[in-house]
Amino acid sequence: MGTAEREALSGRAAIVGVGATEFSKDSGRSELRLAAEAVSAAIADAGLTPADVDGLVSFTMDTNAEIAVARAVGIDELTYFSRIHYGGGAACSTVQQAAMAVATGVADVVVAYRAFNERSGNRFGQVSTAVAGQENSSGTDNAFSYPHGLSTPAAFVAMVAQRYMHDYGATSSDFGQIAVVDRKHAATNPNAFFHGKPITLDDHQNSRYIAEPLHLLDCCQESDGGVALVIVSAERARDLPHPPAVIAGAASGSGTDQFIMTSYYRDELAALPEMGLVGRQLWEQSGLGPSDMDLAILYDHFTPYTLIQLEELGFCGRGEAKDFVRRPGALEVGGDLPLNTHGGQLGEAYIHGMNGIAEAVRQLRGDSVNQVEDADKVVVTAGTGVPTSGLVLTRS
Repeated sequence: MGTAEREALSGRAAIVGVGATEFSKDSGRSELRLAAEAVSAAIADAGLTPADVDGLVSFTMDTNAEIAVARAVGIDELTYFSRIHYGGGAACSTVQQAAMAVATGVADVVVAYRAFNERSGNRFGQVSTAVAGQENSSGTDNAFSYPHGLSTPAAFVAMVAQRYMHDYGATSSDFGQIAVVDRKHAATNPNAFFHGKPITLDDHQNSRYIAEPLHLLDCCQESDGGVALVIVSAERARDLPHPPAVIAGAASGSGTDQFIMTSYYRDELAALPEMGLVGRQLWEQSGLGPSDMDLAILYDHFTPYTLIQLEELGFCGRGEAKDFVRRPGALEVGGDLPLNTHGGQLGEAYIHGMNGIAEAVRQLRGDSVNQVEDADKVVVTAGTGVPTSGLVLTRS
């Protein structure tokens, strides 16, 4: 897609409905039930009915087929359906796919969804020999790292974190700044799993190691739940109940020599060039830049990757994120760049980043529990380490 085509998408679609289940460690119901509840809630929030929906988008990792969700919700005919690969990297790509569908007239109302029992069922943070045993190219890639003990997401990220600390002088306490601010925001969010449970930097430093230098409190939760988003054309959005979150930029990206979670063979290990690629597209499409953003919702499955994202997106220079996050209050509401005002995946829930997009929509509507005053522009990112995606959402 050339520059003109990318820019042509900007402002053509909007998110007009959000829905979610409760977030827990044991939902007590099927993943299909969670998906149906979230999708139904999002459709109702948009002021629409299931009969209005003609498109569904999800993750390849979601166990809920589009046709099954359609039956469960009462959606009739589908003219568009798609799925995005690469785990959490798919989150913003689902919205990008939906935006392209409605902007081109392929569909009128598209719902993006993600639902799983990721704590009570299949836990992504645990060793999975099946991942290395897949009879596909991903299985081959993983077979080179799993026998050497690199067999969990935390282990993958720990290697990058160690190199980042060595190259740029960052410390575990710098990573802890992300955990502390996320939990501060979660503490005032009634929907967050860690509502009422802030932490201190000492709590972070004293939590046990999972894979050094990652402490327990550097690692996101494992959660049960579902989130859904309704996307329509900008024109249709004007007739619906809520102020729309206009999609000013939507991008996906895979970097050179890309692997999964950690790309071991790049010249620079302590970087996320695929996020840099996404960022460049977002700023080009939207005509905006880092200094224009009123807040950021950055994918926080592991705290070190949140610091690296600040650099890749241009909020600070290479190796300077440690200084950025050390500034008192910089990441809080009222600070330089309010971060993850819902509590993030560290504090609210880990729903593969979809709950972060929902929070961005709430901020633009003006009804977040940790509302940023006059929030007008927000950048959102998806899973990092993997091929990834991002959004710039605006009120107008």
